[in-house]
Amino acid sequence: MTLRNRITLLTLALLVSSLLVLGAVVYATLRSYLFSGIRPELEAALSQIESAIDDPNVLSRLEALSRISPNLYAQLVRAFGDLQSLGPTGREFFTVRILTSPNLGSSNFSVSLRDLERVWRGELIYTRASIQRDNLPSLNVQVIAKRLKADPFGQGELQDFILVVGRPLDSVSLVLSRWLQVYSAVAVVVLLLAALLAQRLVRRTLEPLEWVARKAEAVSQKPEALPEPQGQDEVAALIRSLNRMMARLESTWQAQTQFVADASHELRTPITAILGHVSFLLRRTPLTEQQRESLEVVVRESERMKKLVTDLLELSKSGNWKLHMGAVHVPTLLEQIQEEYARSFEGRIELEAPENLWVQGDPERLHQVFANLVSNAIKARATRVRLVARDVSAGVVIRVEDNGEGIPAEHLPRLFERFYRVDKARDRERGGTGLGLAIVKTIVEAHGGRVWVESTVGKGTTFSVSLTRATAPQPQLR
Repeated sequence: MTLRNRITLLTLALLVSSLLVLGAVVYATLRSYLFSGIRPELEAALSQIESAIDDPNVLSRLEALSRISPNLYAQLVRAFGDLQSLGPTGREFFTVRILTSPNLGSSNFSVSLRDLERVWRGELIYTRASIQRDNLPSLNVQVIAKRLKADPFGQGELQDFILVVGRPLDSVSLVLSRWLQVYSAVAVVVLLLAALLAQRLVRRTLEPLEWVARKAEAVSQKPEALPEPQGQDEVAALIRSLNRMMARLESTWQAQTQFVADASHELRTPITAILGHVSFLLRRTPLTEQQRESLEVVVRESERMKKLVTDLLELSKSGNWKLHMGAVHVPTLLEQIQEEYARSFEGRIELEAPENLWVQGDPERLHQVFANLVSNAIKARATRVRLVARDVSAGVVIRVEDNGEGIPAEHLPRLFERFYRVDKARDRERGGTGLGLAIVKTIVEAHGGRVWVESTVGKGTTFSVSLTRATAPQPQLR
């Protein structure tokens, strides 16, 4: 996942968390506010009924529950039994409805036995209950209940009653439900807008860094300065720091390149002299068998040293190569490689390439690339080498396939590094310096191409080179 996506997702996660917390707080506050207005209303109705039920006029007592607000429900019940008989089942404690508000009809409040026990003990309860209605869904209500002594029928004797007053919660539930719907819709819109805005802001914020990454990626192996943008922001400071670092790398690069070039040039003369004198001794001087073996070892090691110096000199000049680019006929190039190694190779070198296939490149350097790859295949004890060229959509791919020893998978990622050898002792015996594939990679990349390797131990190795396709040159009129 890219840094841009991570920042965007983190921003959205923080926004979602904030919206959830804000919604929960607002919902709880709104709910508390709505419920806070219900209790005073119920207490006022309860006091109104208590005052009316104590009225000397019997008719006023009987109409006490009818005079409250029409959106309230009230019920006066007579309780039978005693507190000791109120058990888990409540079978020995029951209530009988005495008076009800007109809007309650034949329905009854459904109050839990535990709450009735509290009322019977003399507590004023404020709780949630329901009204069971015939052929209709139950109605949730907030109730207030109180035990009182009254004589509603004027019999001259005070009796114990329970007065219950309730207010429906459907309006409160509707407000809360509508609020949740509106808030959810607004939150979704806010999240969508925030996602678009966050993605745009993050993209604009990271664009300079991506620009730096593209410029740095475009820099070749030789360090080069990045273009410095105008301004004094963090990105400009980063680029200036990178340019100072690359200036130091450039100085080190030049010193290293100059040293390798000077050392290689200076070493070639004594090595050439050593080879000349040893060759003279082998040809013109009578030698014992032991002396001849020793001089042949000197020749082999000198030849290896000469090749190493030549390769080092090639690599030191790789940044200053002048490629003579042109259209190169692939079948002709591969036929030259085939003829060059067919004389000394005991196996077969097979060629497979379309006749009208051309690539853009320097013919001498490309010859050096495929000669090196074929030489490596022969050193790997291959008995069959195939040079295969294919015209693909991305360009031209030329493969060098062999049935040699193969290369273990753990060595493949580092195969093109300088001085890297799979088996140092064996490569030294076969004249390898560890620089051939590094030179191949450098030449191919100088042509704007790519080289990669596939190998299976015991089955063989395939090197693939991707190059730019070219059109056949027009014949010259004489």
